[in-house]
Formats: sequence, structure tokens, C-alpha cells
Amino acid sequence: QVQLVDSGGGSVQTGGSLRLSCAVSGITYSTYCLSWFRQVPGKEREDVARIDSTDSITYTDSVVGRFTISEDTTQNILYLQMMNLKPEDTAMYYCAARRGVCAIGYKGYTHWGQGTQVTVSS
Repeated sequence: QVQLVDSGGGSVQTGGSLRLSCAVSGITYSTYCLSWFRQVPGKEREDVARIDSTDSITYTDSVVGRFTISEDTTQNILYLQMMNLKPEDTAMYYCAARRGVCAIGYKGYTHWGQGTQVTVSS
């Protein structure tokens, strides 16, 4: 059974940093895509970063150079290191998983963490 548990959110000021963690269980890394999404009220869930089964990484344009996705397969944790945070990064952040190739958009993902809130104040 696949389980994802998000943590690490919090409140920071503009320019601050946070590291999100997602404890992952029940998957084989060589066959799954792992991703981070974010959502603000009234808007669709947005792709932030994803790492596929071959360790190929993709970021949405707005976080390039500031966010880093990584996975520790020995500890079974997916990370999202976020630096130089901006107020527009404020959102609920979710990790997600799907078997096979990465999907574009949230509808292709079958497993989700519960979310962790990130708030960036100016």
C-alpha cells in the first residue's frame, strides 16, 4: 500500500528557506514518478517539481534556481528544498506519486500526501 506523509511547512519571511519532506512507503523508486504540487484556494493544483524513475528532474519555471527536489531512497524520503521564498510561493504543498512516467497536471497522480502549509510574508 502506497503512503505519503508530508511535513516541513511553516511561516517564513520573503527570502527565507524551508525544506519539505515526504515520507514514502509502498513504492519501488524505479517504477514510480514522485512530484511536488502546490495549491492556493480557488486555483487548480500546480506542478512544482517532479523526479521520474530515471532521476530526470523537471521544475515549473517560477521555481527554477530556487527549489530543489531530491530523494533519499535509503530513508524513503522525498524532499523539496525551497530557497529565496517569495509571497507568491504561499500555498498548501503536496507530494504525489504515480506508477510509470510522470504526468503533466495533477489528474494523473494516484497517491497524495495530506499537504503541508507554506506561508511567506513580505
